[in-house]
Amino acid sequence: MTKGSIVLLGGEPGVGKSTLLIQAMAAICESSEKGLYVTGEESLDQVTSRGDRLKLNMDKINFLSETCVENIIYQSEKNKVSFLVVDSIQTIHTEDSDSTAGSPSQVRDSTAKVTAYAKNHNVSSILIGHVTKEGGIAGPKVLEHMVDTVLSFEGERGSRYKMLRSTKNRFGQVNELGVFAMLETGLKEVKNPSSLFLSSESEASSGSAIMVSQEGTRPLLFEVQSLVSESFLETPVLVPIGLNYQRIRMILAIMQKHTTVKTFNQDVYINVVGGIQIPSTETSCDL
Repeated sequence: MTKGSIVLLGGEPGVGKSTLLIQAMAAICESSEKGLYVTGEESLDQVTSRGDRLKLNMDKINFLSETCVENIIYQSEKNKVSFLVVDSIQTIHTEDSDSTAGSPSQVRDSTAKVTAYAKNHNVSSILIGHVTKEGGIAGPKVLEHMVDTVLSFEGERGSRYKMLRSTKNRFGQVNELGVFAMLETGLKEVKNPSSLFLSSESEASSGSAIMVSQEGTRPLLFEVQSLVSESFLETPVLVPIGLNYQRIRMILAIMQKHTTVKTFNQDVYINVVGGIQIPSTETSCDL
């Protein structure tokens, strides 16, 4: 991480955000760096027991259970840390505001104080953020403008594979994708992620196509599966999983207009293997 940079990490509850960050902090602090992990949701015993379960070296990590941003900054200065994690920004409040923790004004003001401290003292900081049911970071939109990097940690429930995607990065490429596997010893990098997104069938089958998507600086192979069946409903359904709904409607309209393929009175189901979400701006899957 760049010194003094602020990273906002969002993701569904239980996807593995805390596990990812405590592993990252342990790896960074193996050198001469000192870190402070602030938890506003879990107890110190819960956080440290996770590190023990993952068999991490946490000797240079300071743990703090605190929700007041002024106290967090004080403890960070006192311990002269160079790496700060706040879990989560929605639980933090500032004494300068009377609103409750998690409100838009508290999230904005608390983030502003952490950002100012990090920039002035060259402390690399990561803020964990809750997400809304639509998948966006909870809180005011200005929150994403205040930080240097926005990361999204994704993964299907029940799947051990998780994906870390950058949606904003002032210091590098956006839309970079990292793939991890959740094991008993924590998250491990998947060296060949394309193998996860292809089904195990060796023979080609109807309704299945392989596409290449550009994720940041590297291409990845994905398999798209489709099923079209006669609809018994008054209005046929369109169910895309992993692809943008409006984009699929446009492609179906183009097919019906310019080809012999017709989907009137047909239910259409489309799925991207592996639980990956293809951005709506990615046009390579249109073909």
